[in-house]
Amino acid sequence: MQTLYLGGDETQSQMGEDMTISKGARLPDAQLLYMGQEGPASVSLADKMVGRKVVIFGLPGAYTGVCTTAHVPSFMRTKDQFAAKGVDEIICVSVNDPFVMQAWGEATGATQAGLTMLGDADGTFTKAIGMDFTAPPAGLLGRSKRYAMLVEDGVVTLLNQEESPGMCEISAGETLLDHME
Repeated sequence: MQTLYLGGDETQSQMGEDMTISKGARLPDAQLLYMGQEGPASVSLADKMVGRKVVIFGLPGAYTGVCTTAHVPSFMRTKDQFAAKGVDEIICVSVNDPFVMQAWGEATGATQAGLTMLGDADGTFTKAIGMDFTAPPAGLLGRSKRYAMLVEDGVVTLLNQEESPGMCEISAGETLLDHME
């Protein structure tokens, strides 16, 4: 069983146990997917974090209601304000394949606005940080809870998680921006 470090130097947990990422925790590395020049390609999340300030927001699924009409647009509206506060990149992570993430980024204007759309196709990252959920009546199996976090050099400095995946208030771009010092 692989050991996964989620807290400071002292906190460690085994993969598969029920855990949720928290403020002060170091994000685990993950290989996330995007559409490259030659087709699907992977990127190391840890490599994207080194020496950088990054916003990561997760949501239940591409093309779903609140994700498309509220969550993604909130980060499109606030991108320049985050940049003014030193944020190097805003990353949207969803348990979807890179083909869907690319098409959704283009359809919403998120790609053109400069957001990075990454797929966690098998949900490994989402499960590792304890943000996975399943809602069979809605057809959402193995999806992500709705959250937004500020990550500095791989460490979570702010974390806003919605109580319901149908809400986008505390995980919206404007709210995360307001919570930044």
